[in-house]
Amino acid sequence: MARRDRGAVTAVLAVALPSLVVLLGVVLAVGQLMLAQLGCVDAARAAARLAARGEPAGRVSAAVAAAAPAGADMTLTRGGGEVRVTVTAEVRLPLPAAPAVALAATAVAADESVLTDVVGP
Repeated sequence: MARRDRGAVTAVLAVALPSLVVLLGVVLAVGQLMLAQLGCVDAARAAARLAARGEPAGRVSAAVAAAAPAGADMTLTRGGGEVRVTVTAEVRLPLPAAPAVALAATAVAADESVLTDVVGP
């Protein structure tokens, strides 16, 4: 190795290593967002199924709390023979000075109490 090339590896490593750390942080943050979004989707689907069957509101809320990210909110509406559940959550990214990201998922299910009234006992 020539005398003038000494330290080249150290210089390249000094530039590349911080870039790899930042890239790893971004990948982890995107993964956290994806998992939180899937949690919102699962919570909305489970809550819509339970509400459509006529389960008590406490049980529907418990299903959302179990599946959604911490601090998620649920909105349940009935009308037109269907039940609509929207789960919203705000997720803080594990990066310095990163903003909170708002996530939401909606699920719709046929209201079974309306269906049994139409079809009969």
